[in-house]
Amino acid sequence: MKERLQALRAEALEKLQQVKDAGHLNDLRVKFLGKKGELTEVLRGMGSLSAEERPLIGQVANEVRGAIETFIEEKQAAFLREETERRLQEETIDVTLPGRPMTVGAVHPLNKVIQQIEDIFIGMGYTVAEGPEVEQDYYNFEALNLPKDHPARDMQDSFYITEDILMRTQTSPVQVRTMEAMKGKGPVKIICPGRVYRRDDDDATHSFMFHQIEGLVIDKNIRMSDLKGTLLQFAQEMFGSKTQIRLRPSFFPFTEPSVEVDLTCMKCGGSGCRICKQTGWIEILGAGMVHPRVLEMGGYDPKEYSGFAFGMGVERIAMLKYGVDDIRHFYTNDMKFVQQFARM
Repeated sequence: MKERLQALRAEALEKLQQVKDAGHLNDLRVKFLGKKGELTEVLRGMGSLSAEERPLIGQVANEVRGAIETFIEEKQAAFLREETERRLQEETIDVTLPGRPMTVGAVHPLNKVIQQIEDIFIGMGYTVAEGPEVEQDYYNFEALNLPKDHPARDMQDSFYITEDILMRTQTSPVQVRTMEAMKGKGPVKIICPGRVYRRDDDDATHSFMFHQIEGLVIDKNIRMSDLKGTLLQFAQEMFGSKTQIRLRPSFFPFTEPSVEVDLTCMKCGGSGCRICKQTGWIEILGAGMVHPRVLEMGGYDPKEYSGFAFGMGVERIAMLKYGVDDIRHFYTNDMKFVQQFARM
């Protein structure tokens, strides 16, 4: 048996010497040292040895196992060094090469306009209020003086989820919720930015989803002149100090009196051009004094409090400010389009 063990050692070391990769090395380890390996098969015959021979053969078997294991470990270490060296060669970094330029993102033009508008009104003492986009019919219409049979509802074709739940068509519900939260106490001075939804066919100037910013001021002795002064300051900060505004009578169910607000064309300065259709004016937003009925439903006494409200479309302002001729450019994720605004 001693001779068999020594022959097994010689065979194992010879074959291990020829190993070229870690996979073959593991196969040979299993072949010679595994539970069903050749060394195990030889040792199973130790039961037939005498008591004097067993210690001697056991010592030889341990020496054979140790020699094979030592050789395998050395081979494994060699393969690991070779693999490490190969990877270091493949992953070598030339620190003298110029660095790769980092792609720097830019604020989306709509977000940029929203931030600019928020900054202007925050500078005038307003706070920013938000509300849910999935809204109750009561807050979206009824509390704004539009009962279910009101013909003005036809002006806003809505996305209804249930009979009383819809995607909000305006950010005005935020104003109603704010009035409720104030419990009839003033002052209130907020702007409400956010997405709104209407069933509309997408084209160059319309979208089923767009952004609005509405404002609300409620306090004692609020007058139409306060509204005009506020909107004039906004227009001049947004479009330039020479910008002027004019108010034209209009109708909105939630304000009385109501006005459409025009500003002098930023292209021609009011002299007339293609953009303003030779009028010198461009419509920018709607506004008016808060209707007494809306004040009552919001918990305010219209004999004690008055207020004004206004609403503007962010996309329209962005199109006028940046000279964009198609609203769909804002939603197509065209990087060439968006990156233009990184420098503005």
